[in-house]
Formats: sequence, structure tokens, C-alpha cells
Amino acid sequence: MKQREVSSPVDPEADARWVNARLKNVTLAACIVIHALLVEGLWGQWKRIAVVTAVFALVTGTNMVLARRFFSQHTRTAESVRFFLNMGANIVYGLCSDWALPMWLYLPLNALWVDRFVDPRALPRLGWMLALVAGVSLVDGCPPMVPASFVLVSLLVYFISEGRVFLTHQAMRSLAQQHEELALAHQQLARANHRAREQERLSSLGMLAAGVAHEINNPMSYVKSNVNSLLLDLRACRQLPPELHEYVDDVLPATLDGIRRVTAIVADLRRFARGDPEAMVEYDLNQEVAVAVRIARGQFAPRCDVDVELKELPHLFGHPGQIAQVVVNLLMNAAQAMPEGGRIFLATRLEGEDAVLEVRDTGVGMTPEVRAKIFEPFFTTKPAGEGTGMGMAVVHGIVTSHRGRIHVDTAPGQGSTFIIHLPRIPPLELGIVSPSDFTRPRSDTA
Repeated sequence: MKQREVSSPVDPEADARWVNARLKNVTLAACIVIHALLVEGLWGQWKRIAVVTAVFALVTGTNMVLARRFFSQHTRTAESVRFFLNMGANIVYGLCSDWALPMWLYLPLNALWVDRFVDPRALPRLGWMLALVAGVSLVDGCPPMVPASFVLVSLLVYFISEGRVFLTHQAMRSLAQQHEELALAHQQLARANHRAREQERLSSLGMLAAGVAHEINNPMSYVKSNVNSLLLDLRACRQLPPELHEYVDDVLPATLDGIRRVTAIVADLRRFARGDPEAMVEYDLNQEVAVAVRIARGQFAPRCDVDVELKELPHLFGHPGQIAQVVVNLLMNAAQAMPEGGRIFLATRLEGEDAVLEVRDTGVGMTPEVRAKIFEPFFTTKPAGEGTGMGMAVVHGIVTSHRGRIHVDTAPGQGSTFIIHLPRIPPLELGIVSPSDFTRPRSDTA
């Protein structure tokens, strides 16, 4: 047995077309049966049979053509033409058959086809049709009970059909709503799954970075010790060859300075990847800014210049690793906003009881639409595969968790400025800060 193709539950037009096609076939079969009954009642009156059959063929063919446009933009025009043809055909059938019983069956059949939800003017046309056919039949001498009975039957069929159509519309609307809810839930699950994958990847990268930093730190300790010992031995030598003076005065001191810089970067990377303890600690905001600049320097050098202006600040309480992550994300965001190069201005200052961190760039800036969504998770303007859309969301989350606030000043073509206010001591949930809630940072930050 051939089954119909199952359409989407949110495609009411496709479902209505399917119902309409089946209804059209049933209606055609009913019209043929009624016409056969009408011909049988006129048997022997060949002229009348010829007229009735010609009208039947014309009206039925026209109905079949117009029914195809039932859900098109010309629905109302097609329905108007179809109603007028059916009304005229019913009058012809009645006049030719002396209002025989079979012709009255056309009235409830037409009422079955009416759909007020598709064409609001269909019901008035049905009323005019019933009134006109009944009026002509009464003038022609038909007993009043016959048209009255079939008018009532036609109206009853119409209301039953309208209830069916209404229930169908409601069911399709309910299915559409359920489909939208399922689609929304699927999107939320997909975002959660994507976020879980990103978090797992970032966690793995953090562990990998901490391990690599540890592996680099051990040999660098030997290198630093050996170079320092070599420099001390050469300086202690009284009869040093002239060609080695350059190594004592310039090469080895510069090498030691480079080793110290590498060691500092490795230590910063280890602490940045390892994260913070749960308790808040006392930290120096300027020191965390310096750490972030060293970590992120590879992202913007050499195409971007960085101007750093750090004012004297009191020590703050919080999670220093998270604050360093904020600065790193802002620096990387600024560098990515200047693909052709530019300048980044990084400054700290004290305003009242708050420490202020300002990061300004000369990049492309943001439109108001982008500015409104910049802190939404997974929102990014980068091409697919080049960004997770979590950087600025993490910045906002860290700042708010420290009871701070962040302000963005930007315009297309005028760069962007991020201003962060951090309280010296973030208030707890009850607004009471106990000294036991904070700990001193360990001196070993490596």
C-alpha cells in the first residue's frame, strides 16, 4: 500500500495541500455519483440529460483547475469563480430536473469545501448561494420543506467542517510550537556540548603548558647556573685574553639577562596555567599587568606597539591569576582588532577606593550591534575555527566575580577602550570581610 510522504510538522501548507488533494478526490467521486443519480431520474429526457451533463462537465473541470490554486496567492479569486459556477450549476440542475432530490445533494457538498480560515469571504458566499438556490426553487414551485431541509443540512455540514479545520489549525500550531521548543533545546544542548569540548580542550592545554613550562624550567636552571659560573670565572681571571673581554663585558651579561627573561616567562606561564587557589590573596595589580604583557607579547609583537603607564597602587585582594588572564585576553583582543598594526595603551591608576585598569587600542572598533553582544558566551566576529567567543565572556565573568565593573567605549574606525574598576577588597556576599578570608601569597610564584 502506497503511503503519503510525511511532511514536517511545522509545514501547515504541505499538510493542508495533502488534505485538500484527498478531499478533492472524494468530492469528485461524490459529484459523479450524484450526477449519475440525477441522470437516472431524467432517463428518457435526452435534451435535459445533455444540458445537465454539459454543465456538469464544464463545472467539474473548472473546479478541478481552480482547486489547484486553493493555497496560492489567488485563493480568493479562484474561490469566488468556483462558487458562482457551482451556484449557477445548481440552479440549472434544479430547473432541468424539476428540483429532483439528487440535485439538492450538491448543496452540502459545496458547504463541505468551505474554509473560512483560508478565505474569510467564503461563508457569506455560501449563504448567498443557499439563499439564491432555495429562493429560485420556491419561485419555481418546489415544496418549501425540501429547500429548507437541505439548507439546514448544508449549514450543519459547514459548521462540522469548520470545526475540523479549526482543530487541524490548532493541532498544526501546537506541533509547530513543540518543534520550535525541540529545536531550541537542541541548540542549547549543542552549545553546551561545544562549551564542554572547549573547556576540556582548554584544560588540557593548561596542563600541557604547565608541564612544558616545568620541563623548560629545569634545564634553564642549569644553563643559568653554568653561564653565571663562567662569567664569574672569567672575571676572576687576571690574565684574560683580549678577545674574551667582549664576552665578559657584553655577551655573557646579555646572555644572563636573556635567560632571566625566559625564566620569568616560564614562571608566569606555569602560574597562569596552574590557576589560583580558592581563597583570595593579596596581589599587586601592576605586577600582574607586567606578567600578562610578557605572556601575550608574542601575540602583538612586532606589528603592535605597547605603551604601559603604571601608577602606584595599593595591594588588592582577589585571584591574581584570573586578573592576569583578564589582561591577557584584553591584550589579545586589542591585537586582533589591529591586523595591520597599531598601538595599545595599557595603564593603571587609583580612583577613590578602586583600582582602574585601562586598555585602549587604535583598531577597527565595534558597531553598536557588536558592542551589545561582546560579553555573550560564544559570540565572535572571527571566521569559523578562529575563535571560541569565550574570551570577553571570561573577562566579564572574572571582573564581576571580583565585584568590579567593566565599561567599553568604542566606535567603528575609532578603536576600543576597556576600563575596569576593581575594588581594593571585594565585598563578600554579606558585605562583611574577615581577615581569615584572605591569605598572603607565597613568595615562590614559580
